[in-house]
Amino acid sequence: MKRPYVIVNCAMSADGKIALPTRKQLRISSDEDIERTYKLRNECDAVLVGIDTVLSDDPKLTVKAKYVKNPKQPLRVVLDSKCRIPKDALVLNKSAKTLIITTMDHKHIAGEHVKVVGCKADVNGHVDLECALELLYRKGVKKLLVEGGGTIIWGFLEKRLVDDLYIYIGPCVVGGKTTPTVADGLGIKREDELITLKIVDVSRLGAGILTHYKMIQ
Repeated sequence: MKRPYVIVNCAMSADGKIALPTRKQLRISSDEDIERTYKLRNECDAVLVGIDTVLSDDPKLTVKAKYVKNPKQPLRVVLDSKCRIPKDALVLNKSAKTLIITTMDHKHIAGEHVKVVGCKADVNGHVDLECALELLYRKGVKKLLVEGGGTIIWGFLEKRLVDDLYIYIGPCVVGGKTTPTVADGLGIKREDELITLKIVDVSRLGAGILTHYKMIQ
């Protein structure tokens, strides 16, 4: 399968949480990590999130000139199997081009900078990730940044579709049995299904720690 180089980037609390128990967005990254994230976005051809991230956080997914001189805005990609994206979502603004990947009939979304494309569904009715990656590769995306949420990240990890994984660990604890984590989803059932990683680098960044992993295929 021809696919983009996939980088997953996220920030979590010391207990592995990525949002409040209400699922509302929580800032965990330090100023230094936010700058790193914008620079990483600028290096990628596209940045991808799932529809739940759009509905809960309403991100722009753009690169701010405050952090990157003459930013190159990546293609914004939203996996939205049921085409639930609100017409006023910030990810649909004119700051950059946006691609919505869905399994449903395409609904009209105004704007020449926005395209909606169909993709086959997986066994759970979600956008099939391998199909989506092949589609993006054909569209010229060679380096893809995946930013969440937890269910999307788990899907990429479970399918072994991750090349680099960057996790920033902030010095805080959120708690909550059902609070979103870096890798939500069903998880593994047996020990031999463990998703194994290799630590490439660990560094202090602001008040937290950044760990760079490679996936062991």
